[in-house]
Amino acid sequence: MFATEIFDRLSAAWWIPALLMRLFVGYFFMETGWGKIHNLNAFTTRFAQWGIPHPAFNAALSAYTEFLGGALTILGLGMRFVSIPMIINMIVAILTVKLKNVSGLDDFAELDEPLYALSFVWLFFSGAGWLSVDGLFKRALNFWIRPEKSQATVGALSTRCAEARDDANGLRDF
Repeated sequence: MFATEIFDRLSAAWWIPALLMRLFVGYFFMETGWGKIHNLNAFTTRFAQWGIPHPAFNAALSAYTEFLGGALTILGLGMRFVSIPMIINMIVAILTVKLKNVSGLDDFAELDEPLYALSFVWLFFSGAGWLSVDGLFKRALNFWIRPEKSQATVGALSTRCAEARDDANGLRDF
């Protein structure tokens, strides 16, 4: 019984790893995106050297995707939507640049980009977690979309408050 209680408590704290993942990966991409935005000419040159078509457009798209995606990831705002372009950005980096230097599974496993892509795959399926803007929106929507549940909660609280007031005034018989 003790072990199941521990596992239940750990399961209830699922939002902690989501928060830590969001903060770490979000900061990383916001920082690297910021650096690329502020050195866009050099980043565009690298895209041209790698043979990526329309290097100026694609370099700017990649840089802004990283910066804005990282910022939104930190906030946990639109996490499932933000994950899609971030995953695509990593897949493009793997296929167009990194895979050229991979000669086997060991080399591939040492790449950072697949881990970042997998981080966003996990965030896509798990969501941003309780402590996020998405979590706040979810709670607000549940309050407004399910008024019967909210009204029942408000009604129960009102009844308890009235009972407590009556007890305090000595008006209630037991």
